[in-house]
Amino acid sequence: MLNMGGPSTVPETYDFLKNLFMDGDLIPLPFQRVLAPLIAKRRTPQIEKQYAAIGGGSPILKYTEMQGAGMCELLDELHPETAPHKPYVAFRYANPLTQETAQRMKADGVKRAVAFTQYPQYSCSTTGSSLNELFRRGRAGEMGDIEWSVIDRWGTHSGFIEAVAQNIEAALAKFQQSARSDVVILFSAHSLPMSVVNRGDPYVLEVSASVNAVMDRLGHSNPYRLVWQSQVGPSAWMGMQTGEAIKGLARLGKKEVILVPIAFTSDHIETLYELDLEYMKEGKELGMELHRAESLNGSPVFIRALADITAQHLRDYSAGAIGPTSVQMGLRCPGCKNMTCGQQKHWFARAGRS
Repeated sequence: MLNMGGPSTVPETYDFLKNLFMDGDLIPLPFQRVLAPLIAKRRTPQIEKQYAAIGGGSPILKYTEMQGAGMCELLDELHPETAPHKPYVAFRYANPLTQETAQRMKADGVKRAVAFTQYPQYSCSTTGSSLNELFRRGRAGEMGDIEWSVIDRWGTHSGFIEAVAQNIEAALAKFQQSARSDVVILFSAHSLPMSVVNRGDPYVLEVSASVNAVMDRLGHSNPYRLVWQSQVGPSAWMGMQTGEAIKGLARLGKKEVILVPIAFTSDHIETLYELDLEYMKEGKELGMELHRAESLNGSPVFIRALADITAQHLRDYSAGAIGPTSVQMGLRCPGCKNMTCGQQKHWFARAGRS
């Protein structure tokens, strides 16, 4: 189960930030190895305060382990041919890091594995970065002899869409019924640097597809917009930014709003601090009534969706209906110049065989 991760305790914040800013797939920087530790050191005190404000660390590991355990319990019933199933968590920037998980898998004697991204929508900077790291560890022999296949995107899967829609309906129920149809649904996703978007990254398209599928499920009952959060640094990022959208809606007299985390599958700092504390405070100061749709966390509908996605993948792979990777995963971004990306795609297309 691949994801970015987050520091489980406040003292882990610096290492998390250093790993994050060292990743050129996510945040391309000149002189990355020099600048990344400096930027991380400068930002650590502020980010430590944010993690302290949400309870002393990120809950993403707790929820990912919960989701993985629930998924595998269902998967043993849905696809007994490959049971028993065991989840492993591989975070890109926090413990358990991919290297640690690779060593555990080797020690456990794993021979067959599915690299299952926990980012519903694909981006080279998120899923691509995690797969690049997994490829580096595999090529170095740190995982042993494993046959790999990949679930690289699932942003329009019906179970995922249903879980998000149910949480939006629960948030809508908090508004007066007479005003409910006028509530603006503000889908918020993690932004991307425009340098990534402009090289042909599919993330913006795929997040948009998720939003459209959710609104189809809701019968287009409410006005909505897709906005972007968590911009870092002075370079241009995908917009408009969530905070600016809230201010703009208030100016237009649209003061009943639901915030929906559409690209996050569990709570972490972007939901618990940025959405729940920063943006909620801004909205209240502007006289707005804001509610947030809950993150998927322990949603039984969502955990069943994870199991259904994996079971279908295993069935299709066993039957020879699909290869180790999807057709879409095989296509590099038209502007891609990252040689590791091409090597990674070739390696996984061969099921992790050199």
